[in-house]
Amino acid sequence: MLFSGIKLSDLSKVSVLLIAAGFVLVGGALFFFAELAEDVLEQDQFLMDQAAQDFFMAIRSPWLDTAWGGLTELGSVWFLTTATVLVLGYLLFFSKLSRWVAVFFLVNMAGISLLTKALKLTFERERPEVLAQYDGTGFSFPSGHSTGSMVFYGFMIYVVVISRLQRKWKVTLGLLLGLVILLVGFSRVYVGVHYLTDITAGFLFGLAWLLVCIAALEVTLWNQRRRQQDYKMRVGGE
Repeated sequence: MLFSGIKLSDLSKVSVLLIAAGFVLVGGALFFFAELAEDVLEQDQFLMDQAAQDFFMAIRSPWLDTAWGGLTELGSVWFLTTATVLVLGYLLFFSKLSRWVAVFFLVNMAGISLLTKALKLTFERERPEVLAQYDGTGFSFPSGHSTGSMVFYGFMIYVVVISRLQRKWKVTLGLLLGLVILLVGFSRVYVGVHYLTDITAGFLFGLAWLLVCIAALEVTLWNQRRRQQDYKMRVGGE
């Protein structure tokens, strides 16, 4: 069966609490951080944003427009949604990993989408420019491309790390996926639809949620292994 091998008992109270805490603490911490850092966002952070915009304006060229425009699509809603469906299908039907990996991958992606939308509505920060061709509509803070890329490609790094690939391939793929995360974020500044502070916040927020999901998954997998070992011991003792 599709979800054979998993039981709700594997989903310990710790796992549930970690997920709930991810929504409350990560969202709440960022909200209060922004409240405390309001003066910084209006002054020091503005200088950082302006410096980043000036830098990308200085290096702008036709071929870079094309390159960065293509890179930003790697963090778009349509691309990440399609990739999520494909990865989910692989984890469920072809991978030998526990089905809990697929479950928490889905929680990881769905959760960041809901949290990012909630934060955008909370801060209501206007974009530098509104450009529909680059998904540059709606509010700006935090960057959805940055949060989405961090949790998706970050989870792919986790899957690579726990896989049976040789160490050199794990390192290579991990570095490439990490580079994609950074490039997607910076591409949003280059195309002019986000401030650098939007990207920074997106990376930090996405990383926090990713780590919460991975921690909850690891606890759940530990409970699953313990349950299976206890079962084998009981069967062997009969």
